[in-house]
Amino acid sequence: MEHIETSSVTPTPLFEELDVNKLSNECQQLLQTLPREKWWDGCYLYLYHGYWFRPQALQGILLFQKHFQAEEDDVFIITVPKSGTTWLKALTFAITNRKDCPLPQSPLLTSNPHQLIVYMCRNPVDRFISLWHFVNLNRPEPLKQDSLEAGLEMMCREVEGYGPFWRHVLGYWKLSKERPGKVLFLKYEDLKEDIIPHLKSLAEFLGISFSEEEERQGMMEEIAKLCSLDSLRNREVNVNGKHKFVGIKNSSLFRKGEVGGWVNNVNPSMVEKIENLIEEKLSGSGLSFKMSCNYTKTKLGDNQAST
Repeated sequence: MEHIETSSVTPTPLFEELDVNKLSNECQQLLQTLPREKWWDGCYLYLYHGYWFRPQALQGILLFQKHFQAEEDDVFIITVPKSGTTWLKALTFAITNRKDCPLPQSPLLTSNPHQLIVYMCRNPVDRFISLWHFVNLNRPEPLKQDSLEAGLEMMCREVEGYGPFWRHVLGYWKLSKERPGKVLFLKYEDLKEDIIPHLKSLAEFLGISFSEEEERQGMMEEIAKLCSLDSLRNREVNVNGKHKFVGIKNSSLFRKGEVGGWVNNVNPSMVEKIENLIEEKLSGSGLSFKMSCNYTKTKLGDNQAST
């Protein structure tokens, strides 16, 4: 695989006005041919192969397509943004490197997991609310409050960064059913409810199951503690550090991590619209989402589906 030098890379802020002249000629020419829409944060998204991307992300995709070659033992961590990406990276790293890096000396104690095919999804409304706050924390100027509802409207129209959400999630859901030995599909809400059985499943999927001795010693519980959102959030590197390549604050990667917090941010008419959309998109798929810990309608989607 061709080596791409990264030591001198200048961070490209994701949420500041972009100078398109800094993009490659190939990317600039491509952008001129693509449909675009202004997103709720004021930036333009471009539709490429059925998905919406910011120009910076699109340039990265073009480089990836040209230079990346997968190896047999590669593991891909894939999520829609703000679906527990950092948490899943930390868990996967801790599991795969537990013999080489004892937990008390884990690089996760001093490094953000972003600097170190498992797929994880999250209920779409909690995910969007988390995304809105993440963008707001990293912008030079704060977002207007009405942009939240505008963003939800755009989500319902299937215009969002790295989306449409439904196509992204259902594509990997289907693939996990077709190739269960190659694609592990996880749900954020399930890990929040009881992480231990999912750590065990993840280790088995990666081919590095926990031994009986490790289970007796509480290795899974130690990894869960090391990688908990509270633990990651309070590390010095995540309190004051910044992402090496895109310049975002590490602290913005960790918010509340709650299930069902969206109910405090969405008006009743939008709730009904979102519920109907979820039922429409997931109907017959077998996939469902838990929308909150105490929500009466926890299975929006397939009525026979099991979470």
